[in-house]
Amino acid sequence: MRKISNDELNRLSVDDFKTTKKFPIAVVLDNVRSMHNVGAAFRTGDAFAVEKILLCGITGTPPHREIHKTALGSTDTVEWKYFPTTVEAILALKKDGYKVFVIEQTDEKIFLQDFQPAPDEKYAFVFGHEVFGVSDEAVALADAAIEIPQFGTKHSLNITVSLGVVVWDVVSKMLKA
Repeated sequence: MRKISNDELNRLSVDDFKTTKKFPIAVVLDNVRSMHNVGAAFRTGDAFAVEKILLCGITGTPPHREIHKTALGSTDTVEWKYFPTTVEAILALKKDGYKVFVIEQTDEKIFLQDFQPAPDEKYAFVFGHEVFGVSDEAVALADAAIEIPQFGTKHSLNITVSLGVVVWDVVSKMLKA
């Protein structure tokens, strides 16, 4: 076994990435306060070829030094849009035919392992504030909630960990369909 060099990775150019078919996934950041988390969301969005990222409320927007630090240029590849409120973003997504899922612990939820994306649907996944989670307004507008099962004492994951787990799980299921 040997590590593959950067030259062997066959990375797409920015222009090629922009024209590549994306997975029908929108990531919504609901009042995410950490610019590093925003940058990491972009990097994950690029890695898994999501359609777009919607930045809402207090969530920082590019260009920003701290976002750039973790995004590593992915703010140039992943389509994004800012909305003053998450409610506005969710309403726009629903109007465009997306099924909206909050990633949150709720009394009515689908555990991630039980979620099965339909091949003809578009999905939006809402990730919340680092302390307060997804806003009550977003939860009320969502089509459903997805919960990542956790078995330790905290029952809390960093938003970027949650984002990576959820997006990869959904993409891997879409690849198998």
